[in-house]
Amino acid sequence: MSSRSRPVRIAGASGSASDRRHAMAAFAKAYPMDPIDVIISDYMSEVNMTIGAGRKVDASASSHAQDNAFLGPAGPAFEASFVEALEPALDDLARYGIKVAANAGNADVRGLYSVVCEMVARKGLGEKVKVAWISGDEVLPAINEGLKNGTSKFKNIYTGQILEKWEFEPIYAHAYLGGMGIAEAFRQGAQIVVCGRVADASPVIGAACWFHDWRREQLDELANAFVAGHMIECSNYVVGGNFSGFKALEADGRWVDIGYPIAEIASDGGVVITKQKHSGGMVSVHTCSSQLLYEIQGPWYFNSDVTAVLDGIWFEQLAVDRVALRGVKALPPPPTTKVGITARGGFQAEAWYFMTGLDVPEKARMTEAQLRKGLSPYSDKFTTLAFSVLGSPGEDADSQNAATCVFRVFAQAKQANDIAPQKFLRPVIDNIMQGYPGSTFHLDFRQGIPKPYFEYYVTLLDQAKVSHKVHFADKETLIPPPTLTKTFPERQPSQPRTQLEIDLTRFGPTTRIPLGRIVHARSGDKGSDCNCGFWVVHQDEYVWLRNLLSIDTVKRLLGKEYDETRTPKIEIERFELPNLRGVHFLFRNLLNRGATSTAGVDFLGKNCAEYLRSRHVDVPVRFLERGRL
Repeated sequence: MSSRSRPVRIAGASGSASDRRHAMAAFAKAYPMDPIDVIISDYMSEVNMTIGAGRKVDASASSHAQDNAFLGPAGPAFEASFVEALEPALDDLARYGIKVAANAGNADVRGLYSVVCEMVARKGLGEKVKVAWISGDEVLPAINEGLKNGTSKFKNIYTGQILEKWEFEPIYAHAYLGGMGIAEAFRQGAQIVVCGRVADASPVIGAACWFHDWRREQLDELANAFVAGHMIECSNYVVGGNFSGFKALEADGRWVDIGYPIAEIASDGGVVITKQKHSGGMVSVHTCSSQLLYEIQGPWYFNSDVTAVLDGIWFEQLAVDRVALRGVKALPPPPTTKVGITARGGFQAEAWYFMTGLDVPEKARMTEAQLRKGLSPYSDKFTTLAFSVLGSPGEDADSQNAATCVFRVFAQAKQANDIAPQKFLRPVIDNIMQGYPGSTFHLDFRQGIPKPYFEYYVTLLDQAKVSHKVHFADKETLIPPPTLTKTFPERQPSQPRTQLEIDLTRFGPTTRIPLGRIVHARSGDKGSDCNCGFWVVHQDEYVWLRNLLSIDTVKRLLGKEYDETRTPKIEIERFELPNLRGVHFLFRNLLNRGATSTAGVDFLGKNCAEYLRSRHVDVPVRFLERGRL
């Protein structure tokens, strides 16, 4: 197929395993009025990767009955929510020939493939709708072989630890694959392609490569498709979900039912982001900036197929709900790909008390001292024991709920018996009679029952060690690794402060208010790291922002979250995106072992931005007279 003259229209119908299920069917049904070529769905995260890995290993060994209880009702090692979304869409997908690519296979892609084929056959669509599956992301044998022959130490890209020093035993390893397998499956005639851990943006790369018949060497086009994939892989996020400007969506009820995005990608790599017709939310320069700044870790954005260079990126509002992507640069991909290794970490439990009104810090100190004493006969077996206050009571609050916050007790241990109810939950709730004034605990004791958790380790594997294959029509096709690659430094470029500093007093009189009154921000998780990007509307505000937000200033804004004594050490990296009027920070190890095992409640790092926006700084008064969006 030669490159087509029109753009390919790719719809993003899911951003996680817990996204709403209706978007795929809605896109397919609306085809006559709002045609699309491909629907992509992203289901993978570090949380469900570890759960899928545990289910796959348990299903194979049938030897971890207690661990299975943690996983809740018996479930597959693939993402069943994809099946729920696909079934009502199938007839329209077949009618209009819309292609689908989804990374819902998790740790059992072949199992998902079988379920989808059975569903297609039951609907009498087997002759029309052809299904392919992608393998190669399960790489624990390659990791073990590399350790055995000494070809790699498999350093953790977040902590610097080497794998043989990790105290946990790996049970599964997911490699992040590129989009070339998806492209090949479409070329061979597949309409639905199910994958495991292809990278979030890889389905969009694959769809664009197929539609325009791009070659691997077309790095500029691939880089633009890669960023387009990043823009729509989180579904609603680029349309106004998780957006610090969300209050602008209240008008006309646009925040009630936020729509799903569409990326239009031309044969030369040009990208326009839009959304479903007649849907809520909006697509603007600012919603696009928000999503762009999410989960990146520096100016280099890596995929197995290409590296996108982001520091010159910008967006142009072409019309209502139509935004063009500009300024993406390309470099070859690295010779390695990211690998997430899962291990069984142990067991965890928690309990909550409620504290209301006055003297909450003193009430918390009293309770912690009492509970440490009560738990002392058992806590030497705990690997983690953490106490925290969630929220603060409203001053002169107009209701009791508004004056109440949560005191959380959290524990982890190697064995379930080490935090059994009589060793954790019982001592915690037995403390009530000697407690603070108003002492009240949460009656949902299920939180205090030990449940297994997973540890997650992220490293790199040579792409040549990955057996990336397409399975379609009773044949296998091997996808070779890229021949043109570039080795990058371990750390991204970082500026501790802006290059040309300006005295902030030049901006005139100031008032001390929350940073977020004039600054947008967005944050997210990658392993144990958390990223946070800030941006503003006006150019003079950006001059002020990049001078204000040095690494030293951000350390102060993080407050107690920046703990210099923590191991592994928290480190901060910074770079500027002048065309976005943005400053981006990477907080290494802020999430302390990552989403699956952290003791914090912001396990996905999404609220870090909102916390930092709430911190008070001296803001020029003249900025407050302007509109924000």
